Parts: sequence; structure tokens; C-alpha cells
Amino acid sequence: SGLKPAAATAAQASPRQVRAQFEQLLGLHALLAVRQMRSVVVGASDLQRAAEASLQANTGALSRLVASAYGGAPADRFTPLWQRHLADLTSYAKGVAGNDTSATQTARARLLADADAYGSWLAEASRGRVQASEAAAGVRMHVEELMEQADAYAARDYARAYRIERAAYEHMFTAGTAVAKAGVTPEVAVGLDAPPEKLRSAFAMLLGEHLELVVDAQRATFAGAQEFPAAAAQVNANTIALTKAMAGIVGPTKAKEFQTAWANYVEGLMDYTAAVAGNDQAAKTVAKQNLDAFAERLALYFSDVVRNVLASDPLTDAITAHDTHLINHVDAYAAKDHTRAQQLEREGYQQMLGVANTLVGAIQRTVKPQLPVGGSKTGGGGGMVGRRR
Repeated sequence: SGLKPAAATAAQASPRQVRAQFEQLLGLHALLAVRQMRSVVVGASDLQRAAEASLQANTGALSRLVASAYGGAPADRFTPLWQRHLADLTSYAKGVAGNDTSATQTARARLLADADAYGSWLAEASRGRVQASEAAAGVRMHVEELMEQADAYAARDYARAYRIERAAYEHMFTAGTAVAKAGVTPEVAVGLDAPPEKLRSAFAMLLGEHLELVVDAQRATFAGAQEFPAAAAQVNANTIALTKAMAGIVGPTKAKEFQTAWANYVEGLMDYTAAVAGNDQAAKTVAKQNLDAFAERLALYFSDVVRNVLASDPLTDAITAHDTHLINHVDAYAAKDHTRAQQLEREGYQQMLGVANTLVGAIQRTVKPQLPVGGSKTGGGGGMVGRRR
């Protein structure tokens, strides 16, 4: 799987890298679980198989990361607990699909019991650094959100389903910080709260979210007219959150420039998707050329913001690689090669962490003197970045 290399190196990783991995893997777990449950609700067996394979790969990566952060014995207890959580989410989705209230009630009770079991596990694994009740509450919120989005999706309330999905991702991503901090001494944990780390985490979350929401919007293009606007609305919400994050660093005028360049680029991705859905070769060619130009424009913007500490060529390469993942993803999805589509989605998601690291590293070296005390107000820790003001 695309996630193995990052997690396999966790044994040699710094606390900062372990934190980034927990955030990425838990955030991805929420998104994969959402998609897997929806595929069960609508009876899309090919999609379901691909999503389940991705969930298993992600669980394997999480288990290896837990082993490196907490040791082998806690990891051995974690894996079956997490597998049970996945099985109970599937049971809930099956109950929703069959309109079987008794099945959904049973699954709900099991999912809430899973949350309690996870709380006990983390309290023990962290040697009491985390309270069982606190850890359980976080997973309870997670399973409630996953059940709610499945209910909304089945009722064709797509706006609600996609809104909850984005919140579920952000909650699980930020939960990764807590899991990483619980595995280290309080002295080390304090370092993870430093402004540069919060900034890195906020950008990794929002850039990863951007990729995943575009993936959703691409897939929704094939799902029908009702679903696409709901997915697109969350892509736009993510752009607004990213713009707010940029404004905290570069000020409102420069952030406005970013918003325009980013929105054009997102539109370019969706133009390409529409061309694929309509099987329009000429439109695909034009959209691809436009995307190359947007990538260059964005790279120049970032290079200017960080006063050319980053050459724009590596940035153009990073944005173009991001485009390539999304272009190849929609081509694979259109061809019903769901395994390949899932692989490209995972690789693209991982790549966004690298983009966030590169960008924040440059920001720290150049914009840092102008940052307010305490760093940028883009969040970290609490969750809903971009929704707090």
C-alpha cells in the first residue's frame, strides 16, 4: 500500500514525524470509513471492496505506528480493537441499507462500546497520561459523525453528509496530535505545541483535506446531479479555510491573491473532470494545458510570499505532481479501476504532507519575524480550523 513506507520508518522518526503520521493516518481513516459506509448504503460492491482494502492497509500502517510509539504489546491489543470498530461501522451501514432499525441499534451500541474499549486501551498504553473517559469521548464523537453521515447519505441529504464528512476528518486528524502526545513525556509533548508545529499541522490538515474533497467532487461528478453541488460546497469551504490560514501569515491582501489563484486552479481540476465524464478529448486537452498554467501561477505566488527561499521550480513540480495524482485518479475512476483510483488517492494525500512541510519550512525562515507572538492563528489542537472565528 502507499502508506507503508511512511509508517515503516516511524521507529526512526522524531516525535514531530510521529505526530504527523498519526494525524494523517487517523484523518484518512475517517474519510475511508465514510466512503466505505456510503458504498454499502448504495450497494456499490466494487467501490466497497476498494475502500475496504484501503481501510485494511491504513489499519496496518496505524498498528505499525502504534508499535513504534507505544511498543509491541499495546499494538497487539490495538489491532483487534480497531478491526472490531471497522466491522461495526460496516454493520451499521448494512442496517441503514436494509432499513433495518434493529440492526442499526445493535451496531450503534457496539460502536459506543468500541469507543469505551479504545479509551481504556489508550489510558493503559499511555500509562495514564490520557484519561480513559477523555479518549473514549473523542471516538464516541467520531462514530456518531460516521453514523450521522451514513443516515444523511441514505436520505439523499448530500449537503449534510458531506458537511459531516469534513468535520469527521478534521476531528480525527487533530485527534492524531493527542495520540502522539500521549506516547511521549510531558517535556517532549510541549514541543509539539510550538507555533511552527501548529502551523505545519494546520496546513497538512487543510491541504490533505483539499485533495480528498476534490477526489469526492470528482467521484460525485459521476454519481449524479444532486450529489456534486454538495461535494463542491465543501471544496469551497476548504478554500476559504486555507485562505484564512494564509491571511494569518501574509495578511488579507496577499491572501486574496492566493484565494483567486487557488480557486482558478480548483476550477481547472473540475473542468478536466467534467471533460472526462463527458468523454470530450478536446476539452480534456484544453483543461490539461490550463492546469499547467495554474500550477505555475500558484508556484510563483508561493515563491513570492516566501521571498524566493523556495525556487518556484520545485513548487511547480509539487503542484504538478498533485495535479497528476488527481488527473490519473479521475481517469482510473472513469474506467472503473477502483483499486488504482484508491491507490492514487492515498499517494496524493501523502504527498500533501510533503507540500505542507516544504511550505511551512520556508514560511518559518522568511515570514516568521512578522508573525504575531504565539504564531499564526490557524489553529492546531482544537479542531475546526477556519470555522472558529
